[in-house]
Amino acid sequence: MGIKKLPKESSRSEVDAFLRKVASTSAVKSSAQLGRLIFALDATASRGPTWDHACHVQAEMFEETAGLGGLAIQLCYYRGFNEFRATDWLTNTADLQDRMAAVLCLGGHTQISKVLQHAIEEAKQKKVNALVFIGDCMEEDIDELSQLAGELGIHNVPVFLFHEGNDRAAESAFKQIARLTKGAYCPFDAGSAQQLRDLLSAVAVYAAGGHRALENFSQAQGEKVKLLTRQISKG
Repeated sequence: MGIKKLPKESSRSEVDAFLRKVASTSAVKSSAQLGRLIFALDATASRGPTWDHACHVQAEMFEETAGLGGLAIQLCYYRGFNEFRATDWLTNTADLQDRMAAVLCLGGHTQISKVLQHAIEEAKQKKVNALVFIGDCMEEDIDELSQLAGELGIHNVPVFLFHEGNDRAAESAFKQIARLTKGAYCPFDAGSAQQLRDLLSAVAVYAAGGHRALENFSQAQGEKVKLLTRQISKG
């Protein structure tokens, strides 16, 4: 069973900064292996209204990486009283959608430390190219989270944190985790499916193919993504 995740609107500069950080992070995948991405979500009660939103857009992660040799995604989530679950590594959209659709959000405290510890254990066994985390709050000891983030950084696993809402404690903690793992932090608008889709796709492409793949990805996108990619290149 494993170890036994939007209402602040992002400014263009915040999204640009996030994508610049994605592009500058130096993760590389072996051409003989699928890129491996841990997709972790807070499934506590406060996230119930936006869980379906995440379910609908996450399919893009597989679709955008098909031409890069594919992507393996492991879904992780926490909820309720000390419940943390991690799936097997999934390689197609249907499996991921089925797993997410079966999850019901339950009240409880955050368990971000378990997400980070799980990622460390996975990275010890085999390369993990990136960890995505979507959450809205943080109710844990920041020193413990920072210690775990530092260990994850040693294993070269960047954490990309998508922050729903405007909880200041979460913002501070998420930024520290991003910094210690050489990942990135980005608040985003829960009402914009396209924004979340673009950000998840960007990280997935990066996990599957690295910086060059991210640049190539932008060529087939709309003008907004192309503009952001040009800004990344200039940066």
